[in-house]
Amino acid sequence: MRSLGLLLSVLLFSVGGFAKSPARLGSSLVFHAPFDTNPDAVIGGGDRRFQTGPKWDAPRKTEPGLPTNGAVWVDPRAGRHGGALRFEKKIPQLVGFRVAGNFPWSSNQWSATVSFWLRTSPELDIPKEYSDVIQITSKAWDDAALFVEFTPDDQPKHLRLGAYADKKVWNPQGRDWDKMPLSEKPLVVVTRPPFRREEWHQIVFTCDRFNTGKPDGRVALYIDGQSAGEIPEQEHTYRWKLDEAVMMLGLGYAGWMDDLAVFDRALTAEEVKALHRLPGGVSDLHRGRR
Repeated sequence: MRSLGLLLSVLLFSVGGFAKSPARLGSSLVFHAPFDTNPDAVIGGGDRRFQTGPKWDAPRKTEPGLPTNGAVWVDPRAGRHGGALRFEKKIPQLVGFRVAGNFPWSSNQWSATVSFWLRTSPELDIPKEYSDVIQITSKAWDDAALFVEFTPDDQPKHLRLGAYADKKVWNPQGRDWDKMPLSEKPLVVVTRPPFRREEWHQIVFTCDRFNTGKPDGRVALYIDGQSAGEIPEQEHTYRWKLDEAVMMLGLGYAGWMDDLAVFDRALTAEEVKALHRLPGGVSDLHRGRR
């Protein structure tokens, strides 16, 4: 009887914990762009407007709105939840959102979670070059940058999460990146990602204890609610110029993106699963909040 009672207690706790997850997730949400009817975000503490700039390289000057060439647009019926942002082809412009107020970076300790859904065929749709689905920085791809990318030459293309601290922190000797062993690069590599043109898959990555000045920063990647790898604990110092930092989307990418969201802490593995199971996506976390 004691064993049965213990089992019932565990089950009740698990159910109650799951029931509380959406409320706790909602309180941690700081940014959400659902891409249902337009490209702008509906939740955010900064400029919520979708931005376009002439180039990816700094200085990254942007203006509100989509590119005028029609290569990026909102398809109101194509999304995992409602509409989706469609990248028709590779574009030369910078597109995305300003970081200030929309991402929980701090010069002191900070943590964050980024979530989005993708629909693409890496082999059929994406050019044979590095394709950064998202890149967040005020500097360069290897200097205080977070990114999710598809590789150009691997068969199948690999999916990689990069978490490159300030270059003087992760590569103080200035070694040649191409000659460094993979084990010394701050990457999570998924060699056989599950993407297909007609399927939606969710990407989530978490950053914990950044800008502490200590080798205790943690990074984790999830695909469809399941762990896909981690970067071992190390120092993650990101000295950004906040007014120059951008959440850049679709560098070399072709396909769809949906439900881009940012949270102000590193979600737990169970919370990532709960996020994946939300029937209406991230909008379920803030209905009536706006």
